[in-house]
Amino acid sequence: MMHLKWETKETIKQIKCVHANAKKFKVDNKLTPGKVYDVKNETDEFYFIVDNSNRIGGFLKDYFTEVE
Repeated sequence: MMHLKWETKETIKQIKCVHANAKKFKVDNKLTPGKVYDVKNETDEFYFIVDNSNRIGGFLKDYFTEVE
């Protein structure tokens, strides 16, 4: 039940959205290209971030680049 505490968990790193052009899913209302997001959890394929709805959402890593 670790996912229940992700909203209050400390930020792992920050990432920048490079595009919101999804082939299968509608993500353009949850992601803004050019905006920097806080990563709360990460897997091999997904970042779990606080998206534009101020909730945790899981998105493919293809939409982002890491901020230094």
